[in-house]
Amino acid sequence: MIHVLAIITTKPGMRDTVLASFHANMPAVHAEKGCIEYQPVIDAAGSPATFGPDSFVVVEKWASMEDLKAHGAAPHMAAYGAKVRDMVASRAIHFLTNG
Repeated sequence: MIHVLAIITTKPGMRDTVLASFHANMPAVHAEKGCIEYQPVIDAAGSPATFGPDSFVVVEKWASMEDLKAHGAAPHMAAYGAKVRDMVASRAIHFLTNG
């Protein structure tokens, strides 16, 4: 199994707009072969350590690296990326496997 943590930081004040586009794209991603989990998460209220109001983390689980690669090449992902590109300040993507 492949785990992905993608830390997305939007330009100031753009997180909700990017998340709306993300949520609209989720059904297509969930329908992809090998998708086990794909969701955005934000800081829990009252948390002592935070990513901040302009960031969110995408938590993903994929059955295989091949499925993850196909996800990255999917047309709906290209469309989503083009839609939010100008609203995103940075991305840090971590690819992990069970330890």
